[in-house]
Amino acid sequence: MAGNSFGTLFRLTSFGESHGRALGGIVDGCPAGIILDIAAIQNELNRRKPGQSAIVTQRKEPDTVEIYSGLFEGKTTGTPIGFAIHNTNQKSKDYSHIKDSYRPSHADYVYDKKYGFRDYRGGGRSSARETASRVVAGAIAKQMLADVKITAFVSQVGALKMEKNYQELDFNEIENNPVRCPDPKMAAEMESYIKSIKKEGDTIGGVISCVVQNVPVGLGEPVFDKLHAELGKAMLSINAVKGFEYGSGFGGVTMKGSTHNDQYNEDGTTKTNLSGGVQGGISNGMDIYFNVAFKPVATVLQGYETINKEGEMVKTQGKGRHDPCVVPRAVPIIEAMTALVLADYSLLARTNKL
Repeated sequence: MAGNSFGTLFRLTSFGESHGRALGGIVDGCPAGIILDIAAIQNELNRRKPGQSAIVTQRKEPDTVEIYSGLFEGKTTGTPIGFAIHNTNQKSKDYSHIKDSYRPSHADYVYDKKYGFRDYRGGGRSSARETASRVVAGAIAKQMLADVKITAFVSQVGALKMEKNYQELDFNEIENNPVRCPDPKMAAEMESYIKSIKKEGDTIGGVISCVVQNVPVGLGEPVFDKLHAELGKAMLSINAVKGFEYGSGFGGVTMKGSTHNDQYNEDGTTKTNLSGGVQGGISNGMDIYFNVAFKPVATVLQGYETINKEGEMVKTQGKGRHDPCVVPRAVPIIEAMTALVLADYSLLARTNKL
């Protein structure tokens, strides 16, 4: 199976399945001499882990990270950083009913056809539990990017959409509610709505917005490795993501060029930032901001019809512990993938100056 590594110079290779013994990864390319705050890495995992509130899956996992290499006396050595997160609360029997059938909008069917068989326990490698490895690697990348501030938050759940511009928001409010929305009033509405969806045995999608501040000028490579293209790839590699837009995004199509252009100030900053901090695929020093759309979680706790391995129509029902809305737990994943991209490009920028 290819496609298990991300990055060029700062590179993560992840391993593990949802119901295996452990998940983990190897981070290669992290420079030597960086003081790693293990508690900060664990805090990022805690933001992603299941069972943290009434509106997420109730699977109880401590998600404690263990670092096995690449660290000595609290500092990175420049060698590969190996880590693991052990699974402790698997309930594989919850998935025995789908052993021979395919869940709609899951990877079951395509994995079976591509590889000849599949790990049906929670989706195996296709499970969103794989993203725990990304969060650890992203937390390491964040500490390498000490001056860069990456902030993601939930801006929409279903049709409930926050209308405030990110400059009007108090980011300190993000962790003050289980939805991770910085608008307290909207957060309360979103939480109530998610709870009602959960009672129906159904799911709902949402949008996570991300703002990156203090980005230096010059990150990104011309033509095929543009910064926004790599950010898009990073976000679209996350389970359940269906869309990515940066800067003015799709709304920019309604504007004329004369109003869409970001006019310069004398110091090289721009009066507006419809470019979203990226021009010609290279960061221009302004804030990078983008939105990521998540579909409703595919597993619904309702009866449905599907096909089995013999191509017969069968009736079944969703079981197990699942998120009614994935976006609250996906916030640290968005931040982690952003950090991985920026760490990689910061190392590439250094090679350009050698």
